[in-house]
Amino acid sequence: MAKTKQIVECVPNFSEGRDMNVIRQITDAVESVKGVKLLDVDPGEATNRTVVTFVGEPDDVVEAAFRAVGKAAQLIDMRQHHGAHPRIGATDVLPIVPVSGITLEECAEISRQLAKRIANELNIPCYCYEAAAFKPERKNLAVCRKGEYEGIAERIDDDAEAPDFGRRPFDEQVARTGCTVVGARDFLIAVNFNLNTTSTRRANAIAFDVREKGRPMREGNPITGKKLCYADGTPIMKPGTLKCTKAIGWFIDEYGIAQVSMNITNINVTPLHKAFDEVCRCAQNRGVRVTGTEIVGLVPERTLLEAGRYFLAKQQRSAGIPKKDILDIAIKSLGLSDLKEFKPEEKIIEYVMAAGAEKQNLLVDLTVKGFAEETSRESPAPGGGSVSAYMGALGASLATMVANLSSHKPGWDEQWSEFAAVAEEGMALQERLLHLVDEDTEAFNRIMAAFGMPKNTPEEKAARSEAIQTATLFATEVPLETMKASFEVFDVCRKMVEKGNPNSVSDAGVGALAARAAVLGAGMNVKINAGSLKDREKADALIAEANQLIAKANSEEAEITKLVEEKL
Repeated sequence: MAKTKQIVECVPNFSEGRDMNVIRQITDAVESVKGVKLLDVDPGEATNRTVVTFVGEPDDVVEAAFRAVGKAAQLIDMRQHHGAHPRIGATDVLPIVPVSGITLEECAEISRQLAKRIANELNIPCYCYEAAAFKPERKNLAVCRKGEYEGIAERIDDDAEAPDFGRRPFDEQVARTGCTVVGARDFLIAVNFNLNTTSTRRANAIAFDVREKGRPMREGNPITGKKLCYADGTPIMKPGTLKCTKAIGWFIDEYGIAQVSMNITNINVTPLHKAFDEVCRCAQNRGVRVTGTEIVGLVPERTLLEAGRYFLAKQQRSAGIPKKDILDIAIKSLGLSDLKEFKPEEKIIEYVMAAGAEKQNLLVDLTVKGFAEETSRESPAPGGGSVSAYMGALGASLATMVANLSSHKPGWDEQWSEFAAVAEEGMALQERLLHLVDEDTEAFNRIMAAFGMPKNTPEEKAARSEAIQTATLFATEVPLETMKASFEVFDVCRKMVEKGNPNSVSDAGVGALAARAAVLGAGMNVKINAGSLKDREKADALIAEANQLIAKANSEEAEITKLVEEKL
């Protein structure tokens, strides 16, 4: 199965916001790492601090972060630093944030290793915070930054206060660089909800209704009454309805409207669509309507896919449809184009990264005609393996189509969720098999590359032989994966033949025929490639597994075809 590409975001804060030459050298260090995309540079003169945002695969981002920390240590002297924002070092705080294909826990371990490397190789002491914290109290950034830069001398070699990595007596270098707080946190979304009012007061009231902190409780009048406080004078708060959110109301001259401006600090607890619906509900209670949503900065693809699926479910519609269609539903439902056109390629992190990457000539990006023509050319790839994977994808697509038609069939409303689940299962198989279309061609290319290796010395010959065997094994395993994925298509087809819209039973039947062709075709590729493996025990095992799948595919297709004939 295709592995989701891992993408993380890094948002380091550097203690320089006035000297653009210094800031540029730091960001140049980030951009010196291939595969990293610099998304934003936000300097602040009053704070004397710059927030930098970049994304990429974990190893690339870690290397870019390390180089940036090193460059900041060379250029920023904390003994001369003054600014309005709390800080503890030249690189003050450095969070790693999961975007896609990676968990917060994995990011926490990555950030710990980065902190260790910074301490060992750059001699900068590091605290670990948020999800990477070694001590519960250090989850809080303020605890790690206690006393700020001026307090380091007392803390750095104290048993209770020392950093997690790089503990030592206060010295000249620490005086210059300070410490760095490294950690992992969830993705933060900054979002504004547009209101059909110019009243900041109404916008603030809605913000207080929803934000986690809520509003102060008062005696008598909820606005002008005396605040209720605890014995220590701390106001007693009435919590809002949305966890992990901060919000205020304001008026935007540029648009001539009031907005609820919100930071969602944990999208796993409060996803964007949940926040949107709750702000809509609270606004309506106050005679106000949310007209749309403005996302500040970028968001992960999953945020909008989750929103699209949520709104489709509210409509009792299937989410077993292409990603683009799901995103379109999210954009319309959230009103993301209310103030200006929302462009996914500019606002979704994964798409911004893809736009900056080298263009890959993928088979799946070709037209139907283009794919057929490319296959017909004298080059050996794409070949039978890629075509088999594509036939499997078409089989999954046909079964998915029947599921979606059934989900939306008049009179079948009570069954919509059952069919929608089948459609999502089919779409997952389609995506998996489309990935294998190009994976099979990649397998062939690896074999050709191995054969092209030099063979002038015994060492080169041995390395070439090993590379050929490794590539051949990969070229055998890829079509076997195609066989397994295509075989799963039968289950979706059978469900739709038995329970789906009877007017489309033939489509599900054709899907089963395509799945059988895919299994048998990929099986031929398993056998021909396995024939070149020197490890005969491994080769025989792969061929035996392929033969089992072929036998089961023949049986499944025959049974499903019989069911189709009975219903025609």
